[in-house]
Amino acid sequence: MSCPRQPVDRRRVLAAGTGLVSGALLPLTGASGTAAAAPAYTNPVVWQDFADIDVIRVGATYYASASTMHYSPGAPVLRSYDLVNWEIAGHSVPVLDFGAKYDLNGARGYVRGIWASSLAYRPSNRTFYWLGQIDFARTYVYTATDVEGPWNRLTTISTPYYDAGLLVDTDDSLYVAYGNTTINVAQLSRDGRTQVRTQQVFSTPSSVGTLEGSRFYKINGQYYIFLTRPANGQYILKSSSGPFGPYTMRQVLLDLRGPIPGGGVPHQGGLVQTQNGAWYYMAFVDAYPGGRMPALAPVTWTADGWPVVQLVNGAWGTSYPTPAVPTPPRQVTPMTGLDTFDGTRLKPRWEWNHNPDNTKWSVDNGLTLRTATVTNDLYWARNTLTHRIQGPTSTATALLDFSAMRDGDRAGLALLRDSSAWIGVKRDGGATRVVMVNGLTMDGNWNTTGTGTEVASAPVSGGRIWLRASADIRPGAARPGTFSYSTDGTHFTRLGPAFSMGNDWRFFMGYRFALFNHATQALGGAVRVSRFELSTP
Repeated sequence: MSCPRQPVDRRRVLAAGTGLVSGALLPLTGASGTAAAAPAYTNPVVWQDFADIDVIRVGATYYASASTMHYSPGAPVLRSYDLVNWEIAGHSVPVLDFGAKYDLNGARGYVRGIWASSLAYRPSNRTFYWLGQIDFARTYVYTATDVEGPWNRLTTISTPYYDAGLLVDTDDSLYVAYGNTTINVAQLSRDGRTQVRTQQVFSTPSSVGTLEGSRFYKINGQYYIFLTRPANGQYILKSSSGPFGPYTMRQVLLDLRGPIPGGGVPHQGGLVQTQNGAWYYMAFVDAYPGGRMPALAPVTWTADGWPVVQLVNGAWGTSYPTPAVPTPPRQVTPMTGLDTFDGTRLKPRWEWNHNPDNTKWSVDNGLTLRTATVTNDLYWARNTLTHRIQGPTSTATALLDFSAMRDGDRAGLALLRDSSAWIGVKRDGGATRVVMVNGLTMDGNWNTTGTGTEVASAPVSGGRIWLRASADIRPGAARPGTFSYSTDGTHFTRLGPAFSMGNDWRFFMGYRFALFNHATQALGGAVRVSRFELSTP
């Protein structure tokens, strides 16, 4: 998992899969398999924060996994039928049960948790595998027969496979490529529960610097480890002698102009082959304050078996012909739009800030958030529910019933990151006000340095209010977030000054919209959200 500066060892900064169908054939020459007159898609294919992508195809369906750090559930699985239109299908890690800090219990897990990991499919038992290391301590493996779940932990391995890529070989053996600069390959037992062997297979030349973000493939009998040079390059290793090498290296791209104005170089991610033999590279683009956005480009191969990204005017194209694939069986579920919290379960677009207290929230044709923490610090408050922001600009509107709030309670809608602001309701001394608060900040060790300053307010009566946050997440500069409210759902009143969203990369995750309710005096209060709508201009 990479950061947008080079050279940087991310572990030092923070310390103070297969991507193919087994037996896939490699077209060594020729075009990407798409016709010049085909409809076009535009990059990024997903303008939401999904980084460190691993992408695979199973039959006619494409799946991708991404990093989520401290958000729970973790490791979302995206699904597509054409590599262009994606939906969130589920999460590979149902709960971050890796220690009390992921429960906001005496410690915090910000910028820890689910980093670059791997998603693979094993045809022999029709099972999906997710593999990732946690806190540089150990590796966890989860499995499911359906990406929507249930996902269950298969095993824990004592070796931390940093930035791992899992390969299901054509003989059904399981191998893992991993490491930072020193690249290793491990072989797992047939059941995937233990490590059988591990050894170093490559040492990155000093002229290249850092390589990480392994993706492991077998193509036409050749073994490939796809690696990123954070955060401006992509390299690939090839072995003709088996998974343990020796490997030779070739540069795939370096300092390539990306498709998002103001954004970074597309890198990391993985390779995938369509049903008709065409190849694509799905990378991400550093595009803060919004995060890291997936971009897609066709790939061809040299006669001697090396991948070449197809460029447009010397850059990763903002547009390419749409992949030639069979007609999708259905439209995917949009990542934007209205959620009325129908049913009794949260939709997979939602992730909690750390693990929630499951006794303090419920969904029953509406979302109820009961206060779970007594604190004046939103970064310590449990049961803050987050939603990715849609780029380049989007607006979130939530209908909040605050009639059951108690004195000292704070509830609302935030723009959440290591520098945050929110609009919401304060209840004190029996009086209720709608307020705009900014100045919520963390330092580089993710300790709170500011709990917020109220900069605007207005009295409110009745029991419900519409809260709105608008965010501009175009990269390249600090961008504004604005807040407003309404008492009738139609006429909105701006509240407070514009909030400047920071674009530093070190928090890794981009800004999110967040629904919260916490107490500053005593537990017992509650709010209900009956509608949440994410809209674009």
